[in-house]
Amino acid sequence: MVAVQEGLVHSKQKGPAPMRNSLQDRTYSDEGSYWMKRTDLEKRQFPWHVPIREWSDENLLLAYRATGDRRLFEELIRRYERELFNYLKQYLGDTQLAEDAFQSTFLQIHLKCDQFDSERRFRPWLYAVATNQAIDTQRRRRRERMVSLDQATSSADQANQLKELVDAPADLPAEDLERDEERSLVRRAVEDLPEPLRQVLLLVYFQGLKYREAAEVLGVPVGTVKSRLHAAIRKLERTLRQHQLSTHV
Repeated sequence: MVAVQEGLVHSKQKGPAPMRNSLQDRTYSDEGSYWMKRTDLEKRQFPWHVPIREWSDENLLLAYRATGDRRLFEELIRRYERELFNYLKQYLGDTQLAEDAFQSTFLQIHLKCDQFDSERRFRPWLYAVATNQAIDTQRRRRRERMVSLDQATSSADQANQLKELVDAPADLPAEDLERDEERSLVRRAVEDLPEPLRQVLLLVYFQGLKYREAAEVLGVPVGTVKSRLHAAIRKLERTLRQHQLSTHV
């Protein structure tokens, strides 16, 4: 979250109004929750009489867009930090890439908050931005791999890297290894799904989005989401069943 906040500070692109830092902009309750002083217009637009932790996502973003108050944006990050990071980690299969995509996602939310349609719900919009960032991250990763392969000139270094992989310790208990193998099998099966099926599976099954929300994220009809989810589950079932049969032959 700190990295996201630093990105907001150093971003040179046009964003919402400058953030207000004056202590006069807020007062505190006995429990430490704050209420911000506001104009008559802001009073009519947003529920300033309650702590921001009780606000809807939509009000947080719209108020942030109107006032530039950084604490509103930080509350959005706090709400989705774990959920969205887990989605990106599932999507990308790499912790560092997921962290990069997470930071890029909220930087884009900051930069594009003026484009948010107040008639929409925030969560599907957030996931649409995150999915696009994940796709861009995958593309960059593929390009970097191609460049890396083109620049690889030392066969000795490659041999050493292979040796390190082969010689890596494997001292886990048998039951842990078996569970890890099962998880790896499921993860590989999900990763091998065609991209449209994998996207729907991650959004609906792993993230718990409703069909309507997933349809909004992906820009497809609800019926398409249902059919893709059904196809993804059937394909996973076939893959896992084939593996079980092959291990018992």
